[in-house]
Amino acid sequence: MTPSHLPRPGAGKTSLRAALRTAGLLSGTAFCLAATFVAPATAQTLQEALAQTYANNPTLATARAQLRVVDENVPQALAGWRPSVSITGSAGYAVANARQRANLANGQRIGVTSDQERGIGSVAATVSQPLYRGGRTVATTRRAENQVLAQRARLLATEQQVLQDTVTAYVNVIRFQEEVRLNLNNAQVLQRQLDATNERFRVGEITRTDVAQAESRLAGARASRADAEGQLQNSRATFLRTIGVAPTRLTAPQPLTPAARNNQDAAQVAALNNPAVVAALFDEAAGRDAIDIQLSTLLPQASLQAQAFRNDNQTVAGTRGIGESVTATLTVPIYQGGAEYSAVRQARQDASRLRQVVDDQRRAASAQASTAWETLGSARATVESVRAQIRAAEIALDGVQREAVVGSRTTLDVLNAEQELLNARVSLVRALANVVTASHSLAQAVGRLTARDLALPVALYDQEAYYRAVRDRWAGLGDYSVPQAVRQ
Repeated sequence: MTPSHLPRPGAGKTSLRAALRTAGLLSGTAFCLAATFVAPATAQTLQEALAQTYANNPTLATARAQLRVVDENVPQALAGWRPSVSITGSAGYAVANARQRANLANGQRIGVTSDQERGIGSVAATVSQPLYRGGRTVATTRRAENQVLAQRARLLATEQQVLQDTVTAYVNVIRFQEEVRLNLNNAQVLQRQLDATNERFRVGEITRTDVAQAESRLAGARASRADAEGQLQNSRATFLRTIGVAPTRLTAPQPLTPAARNNQDAAQVAALNNPAVVAALFDEAAGRDAIDIQLSTLLPQASLQAQAFRNDNQTVAGTRGIGESVTATLTVPIYQGGAEYSAVRQARQDASRLRQVVDDQRRAASAQASTAWETLGSARATVESVRAQIRAAEIALDGVQREAVVGSRTTLDVLNAEQELLNARVSLVRALANVVTASHSLAQAVGRLTARDLALPVALYDQEAYYRAVRDRWAGLGDYSVPQAVRQ
């Protein structure tokens, strides 16, 4: 289930900055934002943010620790093949009173009482080796290995979700920064327009209504700016929580090249490669193994036991017993109350349930991929439409302003044209942000939004390192985890 490689996130054709420049948002006296997007040496790129998240995100670290927990199921299952060795010892003190009858020379019989005091002790060493457990060890090992593979898929799902959250947080900071700037510049333009409107009102060119309309529009612009500033602070907090560092100078990211050729291809790849589907498949395999585990309770059990022992003064003082024994035991269950039959039936129903989960996850993954594909296409179409809208709105605003000078247009007409242009520019910022996030969502749906697929500049976590370290280990209490191992 190794995902295929995707191009770096710089492979797309349209960046947020380039589109903003094309739309005129980075030029002109009212929207001088180009300096903001100049990438200095200390700029944070999306690649760097993703690498930072991959290395330090606590949610991802938790998922890795959970995988190591599940890895331990395998050595626990393999322990069923191994012998158990124990030493048992006991020590104590015993006092006994013995009475017996004795015959005298004259024919009389008398009772003779004697007290006995002795120290008692015993020690035994026992080795037990299972020979046959009804197939339980084999089935338990298979189930444990399937559980490990399912948990690895869940780790990939967590990795993808964390990286997607990083992309969303990164893009949202840029988006709301742009919205704040657009609203700030709009408020400045409206302030100058209100000043001009007041001047014209003083000389009697316009009425008080025109002034009130300009004041109302300025108040609305200030409210929009305050709302955008609040959204920006929220996005900064989300950025810090997800990535672990505060945003500084972010460079506008580019969308990923689509991870599928069309909608149908995306759905088919997701049905096979989505980590949730892969995890469900291994869960279903583990469910089938659970049936064999429960069936083992109905089959014969065989074991071999060897023991060496020493017993001192167990019955009479001054005695010692030393010996060895080897015992083979065969147990054939006949009837144990019926609970074991219920457990087999229960395991079969659970396996049936897990088969349905596989189908459900496949449908969900296909639907997620189809939705992501359509969302990406819709966002791209929106970008093109809004660009055309901006060009037309700019021409319309220029015309309305010229007509207002000669008196054929009112102040309200100018305000409406300016608001329409602002709304279009804000819509473009949002649409471009949607293109970036939707392209990553599509990669996530088909199982290719991983550190390896994105070629992140970070040491990849080795999912198998801990498994290899503990699988065949017979003993040991150390920590064999390798937090950041490079996968070869």
